[in-house]
Amino acid sequence: MKGLTLTILGCHSASPRADARPTAQLLDLSGHLFLIDCGEGTQVALRQKKIKFARIKHIFISHLHGDHYFGLIGLVSTMRLLGREEPLHIYGPKGIKEIITLQLKLGKSWTNFPLFFHELDQDVSVLIFEDDLVTVETLPLDHRIYTNGFLFKAKRGDRLLDRAAAEMAGISPAYFKKLKQGHNVPNANGDLVDHQSVTEPAKTPLSYAYCSDTAYLSSLPELISGVSVLYHESTFLTAQQDLCERTKHSTAQQAALIAEASGVRFLILGHYSGRYVHLEEFREEALRYFDQVFLAEDGRCFRLLEGDDQQMVQI
Repeated sequence: MKGLTLTILGCHSASPRADARPTAQLLDLSGHLFLIDCGEGTQVALRQKKIKFARIKHIFISHLHGDHYFGLIGLVSTMRLLGREEPLHIYGPKGIKEIITLQLKLGKSWTNFPLFFHELDQDVSVLIFEDDLVTVETLPLDHRIYTNGFLFKAKRGDRLLDRAAAEMAGISPAYFKKLKQGHNVPNANGDLVDHQSVTEPAKTPLSYAYCSDTAYLSSLPELISGVSVLYHESTFLTAQQDLCERTKHSTAQQAALIAEASGVRFLILGHYSGRYVHLEEFREEALRYFDQVFLAEDGRCFRLLEGDDQQMVQI
């Protein structure tokens, strides 16, 4: 069954620690494996999860603070050492190309595979990737430097065929694909059969919104309305909300309010400040305002199956 799998490679803010990695996530959606941010240590985390680097064809960098991209040059260099030939696409703020290519140039270690940079500088949501299965759009955020979140949306698939009903209606299997695509087809008697009588609507497609780093942004719910899963940073608890204005970060309460206003199904919190020892406090704070709250932790995976009765599990 189709679904969405999110692997948290790192979910902490600022400097890495022995037991806390900076931000990086791996999203498995509709056959794509998207890497979202690439903090220091990301390739080690990928190794620990036994992820084949060759499967990663698109990397999305939210902004140019080190805890979100310092692992990128190491990952690109390792891909070169492994003999990669497939193209790699990197999406990120203007300047990401200069940073990475300068490091490759000074190290005389140009990649032996095509490396494409898609630099972003717009302050409105734009479509940056699309194929037959998925779209990816930017989510402009409010941080100390230019920052985007990303909205990943699977496209609605074909209708679901009731094979027994189709056979009883005298429809040849040669027409089954047409039926699933929403076409009416003739049966063995030459009568036109309404596709809706032997098919059901496709499952509700899945979507994922990634929002880190940002201050509380009242305009965000309009962009992520009804998404399946929202990851929203929660660097602080409300007791330290005074730090949010200076640092342009959010509290767990503010993340929950965004989730509630957006009508999302599930909220994942992350990007915790190192000052906190008990992460469960973030979940407890958010649960006062939204009832489906999960905590990101390094190495944790979340799985959501396609369908109207969506349930997210930790695996």
